[in-house]
Amino acid sequence: MSRTYHVGDIDVHALREVDLTVEHGEFIAIMGASGSGKSTLMSILGCLDRPSCGHYWFDGIDVAQLAEPDLAGLRSERLGFVFQSFNLLPRTSAIDNVALPLLYAMSGQAHARMRLERARAVLDKLGLRDRERNTPGQLSGGQQQRVAIARALINQPSLLLADEPTGNLDTRNSHEIMQTLSSLNREQGVTIIVVTHEPDVAAFADRVLTMRDGQIISDVRKPRLEATTPQTSAPAGPAREQALPFPLAPSRFAASSGASWPFAWMVMTAAAEAIWRNKMRSALTMLGVFIGVAALIVMVSLGQGANEAVRKEIARLGTNLVVIVPGAATSGGARGGSGSASTLTVADVQAIRREAPAAGEVSYLIRQSGQIRFASQNWTTGIQGVSFNYPPMTNWQIAAGRAITSEDERSAGLVVVLGETVRRQLFGASQNPIGALVQARGVSLRVIGVLDSKGQTSFGQDQDDLIMVPFTTAERKILGVAAPSQAQTAINWIYPAPPNPYGLQPRMTGFVNQIYVQAVDQNSIQTAISQATDILARRHRIRPGASNDFSVRNLSQIAETAEGSSRIMALLLASVASISLLVGGIGIMNILLVSVTERTREIGLRMAIGARRLHVLLQFLAEAIFISVSGGIAGIVIGAALSLAVSAITGWPAPISLAAIAGGFLFSAAVGIFFGYYPARKAARLDPIEALRYE
Repeated sequence: MSRTYHVGDIDVHALREVDLTVEHGEFIAIMGASGSGKSTLMSILGCLDRPSCGHYWFDGIDVAQLAEPDLAGLRSERLGFVFQSFNLLPRTSAIDNVALPLLYAMSGQAHARMRLERARAVLDKLGLRDRERNTPGQLSGGQQQRVAIARALINQPSLLLADEPTGNLDTRNSHEIMQTLSSLNREQGVTIIVVTHEPDVAAFADRVLTMRDGQIISDVRKPRLEATTPQTSAPAGPAREQALPFPLAPSRFAASSGASWPFAWMVMTAAAEAIWRNKMRSALTMLGVFIGVAALIVMVSLGQGANEAVRKEIARLGTNLVVIVPGAATSGGARGGSGSASTLTVADVQAIRREAPAAGEVSYLIRQSGQIRFASQNWTTGIQGVSFNYPPMTNWQIAAGRAITSEDERSAGLVVVLGETVRRQLFGASQNPIGALVQARGVSLRVIGVLDSKGQTSFGQDQDDLIMVPFTTAERKILGVAAPSQAQTAINWIYPAPPNPYGLQPRMTGFVNQIYVQAVDQNSIQTAISQATDILARRHRIRPGASNDFSVRNLSQIAETAEGSSRIMALLLASVASISLLVGGIGIMNILLVSVTERTREIGLRMAIGARRLHVLLQFLAEAIFISVSGGIAGIVIGAALSLAVSAITGWPAPISLAAIAGGFLFSAAVGIFFGYYPARKAARLDPIEALRYE
């Protein structure tokens, strides 16, 4: 067989028509100057490389015809490698280094306890039982090489390949290593091929091959010191067809290459070991995903809290409500703003009650600002004259005392219900206001109840800063006629208004500031609006095509708009938080690319001891997924805790979203898969020979 490398336009003939037969149980030393082709021959014998032409037969199988998974299985179960530079995993104990090939062996020895038992037994045979927990940095050169030999023997290979196993050792350790190899050959019948430059090392072998310029120029056999009958021969030519004591069938490896639980466990175990060896770097890489998922959950919780706050605020106003307010007044061709006219009356309310089937309840009010006093305390607040059914329609609840009744309204009773802010300002925190007499604009009123607090609106307006009195009481004794809510500047302002030294209110009655119509159900809101609009337009004699002197406002539309805005804001917050997840994914890709570069020799070692390209791909991909998912789980826990903390500290509702938790977890896993695939693919495509030679 021959092997030619193409370096640019130059062909390098590393092997030239080498014909070699290795019998089972032989101990062969290959010598030669640097560049003679020794390492290339070892790479082909170890199934790490393929000949450019010719054939390599191993136990009757043409190795050049095997697929990559079968080659990996062959290296795992039939071959053992001992390297000059040991190639032990740093920060990994001796016993774990020895057990490493069992991760990739397809012989069923995948259980962790069984792996450690076999590794411990091999170390014991090599005199390293008491050093099994030491890392390579805590072992001498001879001990490290014995660990490497133990790793090569863990799968009981039929062929052991040692590439200058004593090159980094002193004479005493070199002889100890060679005596160990010689003992394995003579006592256990392991076929051993050693590449060396040293004649005293070659003296341990029974057969010495000398190479020069890619050819074998000398093949010297020596008599064994102990009579050992070779069990089987293994020629390198196609004539070898009979069965051997170590049968090999490509289907043996192909049958085990499918996806299974032991296979998945092996991949996860290898990934977990790699992450554990770099705990700090893995934790820092995990931090990006952790922050992204936590931010996503908190932002979604705050967004849902905003939606909940909007829904509660609309609920405080009542459900299925339609508000009718006065329109604009026109004087001399100049139109005032909305609410600049008093155009709504109690008669309009009664007409809507009679003629609008879609209207379930109708209430009304007038309101002005005024001062209210109790003893030495006074407070300026909003005075509302309301119909008796106004508070329940607008979701006002009584915290203490009783509400205004129809009898109070019919008799214009001098009673008042206080808002929480007014009660606190006049009576303090401990005094009971029920039954007390207060004055509103100089009129004495008896307190019959206190309204439950509604708090502030989203615009910061205090909803509890008000008092309610019966509509007839307000109209006849306190407020007078319903005044426009917006003043209009007259166009004839150069002429002064008639004098009114006592500030008397016009004594018109029956006008209201607002009418509240409650539809019979949610689906009848638009019908109620249409019916109320038609009734008022007819009563106010509005011509077709002319502007109405009133305005109808649908609170459900306001609620939908507010909730829509809140949802958009929540989506925006979640999108911004998701950007940090993408940044975390880029960090994972960056770290894994660096890891591939740093662990190039490790990747080559794993391939040499039996790892398939799929193993390497899935291991690095599993590392990325493990890091991202672990960060995602930690982010879910912290994000949920932060949401609860924000809600507890600020009082702002921040419900934990199960959809956000599931989305954050799935997104973190997707980030690991997406950003981990390229580094994993790059690692899997490395050439094992080049990877082992990487510095």
